[in-house]
Amino acid sequence: MSTTDEATATSAPPIGWRTWAACGLMLLATALNYMDRQALAQQASEVQAELGLSNEHYGNLEFWFGIAFAVGGVATGFLVDALSLRWLYPAILLAWSAVGYLTGGARSYEELLMYRVLLGFFEAGQWPCALAASQRLLSRGNRALGNSILQSGASLGAIATPLIVLALNSGGLGGWRTPFRVIGALGAVWVVAWLVLIRPRDLEAPDRASAPGEAGDVAPSDRATAIRRIAVLIVVVIAINLCWQYFRAWMPKMLEKEHGYGKRDVQLFSSAYYLAAGVGCLAAGVLSRRLATGGRSVHGARMATFAACVALTGLSCLAAFAPASWLLLGLLLAIGFGSLGQFPTYYAFTQEISTRWMGRVTGVLSFTTWIVSGAMHKAIGQWIDRTGSYAEPTFLAGLVPVLALIALLAFWNAPRRAA
Repeated sequence: MSTTDEATATSAPPIGWRTWAACGLMLLATALNYMDRQALAQQASEVQAELGLSNEHYGNLEFWFGIAFAVGGVATGFLVDALSLRWLYPAILLAWSAVGYLTGGARSYEELLMYRVLLGFFEAGQWPCALAASQRLLSRGNRALGNSILQSGASLGAIATPLIVLALNSGGLGGWRTPFRVIGALGAVWVVAWLVLIRPRDLEAPDRASAPGEAGDVAPSDRATAIRRIAVLIVVVIAINLCWQYFRAWMPKMLEKEHGYGKRDVQLFSSAYYLAAGVGCLAAGVLSRRLATGGRSVHGARMATFAACVALTGLSCLAAFAPASWLLLGLLLAIGFGSLGQFPTYYAFTQEISTRWMGRVTGVLSFTTWIVSGAMHKAIGQWIDRTGSYAEPTFLAGLVPVLALIALLAFWNAPRRAA
């Protein structure tokens, strides 16, 4: 890379208001994605009671949702590379919103299962679409910040869903069915806003013949480098998701069953945890951009930010054996801050694999993640049933991202300035 190219790749030029607005819309898309998904978990007891579902039935709903999500990520990835992203993104969001709305009318286990499979398939399209849009809208130096904005929608959705359920499911207005329908209907509002804001040329796919490194990108110029980096990203995405998914799924049960916190306290702390995670996600993007504009290379800024977040999740080795206390809760908040903060950097690295095949790369990585995380949950459940202890999986979950950091340091290879 020449001196001029290095300067271009390292810079983080100002972002126009329309690009900021597009990032904000993608944040809201992530929030809607999470809200449509979590509406069932927040009302699981009522749904089970009305439809006569066993715990095994409920487990099957989650399992098949995950399988459909894995398949949908790959399928959408190919579509992102072939079709207009300006139209594909809202079409996919409208599809999962429609399925979410229809879920409110489910009358049997079989019907609910069908809707969950369709929801998982269409919701998987959020990430190939959003990351391809971020790649095309933002310069290399600004992508970590843009990615942090869209990813923080997950915590926003996690905080908003219980409040919406509490407001709408109060014994009237259709009970548990109303939140599904209201959240699903919000998708239509998002689609209108997207089509008004995004112009036809904003998200044009790069020319297949474009040279690597064009427009400040550092896409690998040879197949061997691309394959090596994809292998690194498989390690990274599995590691950071195992950490995030463990605390998302098992932390509330750990606080209640192992540490004796009441259900109300657990719900309140869960909201605080997702708030801390959202702040961490945004902070990681801001830090990465600040370092990149302060003289550090873009790669160096990303690695420093990622390492700081990995250090925070490593606090799990203390949280695993801490008693019920403010110390325990503080450690968990720090872990949430660092865990979601790892994702913007990971997304920025995926956007350097290919400017032309971004959708396929994202889809394959998403498929890998959901398959492995599904197996993790099953193994952890078996461990806890056998031992009654959350300490060991909590200890390991926060340390797994260390493997991601090692893989990036050892095998990614930062762009080098030509002599």
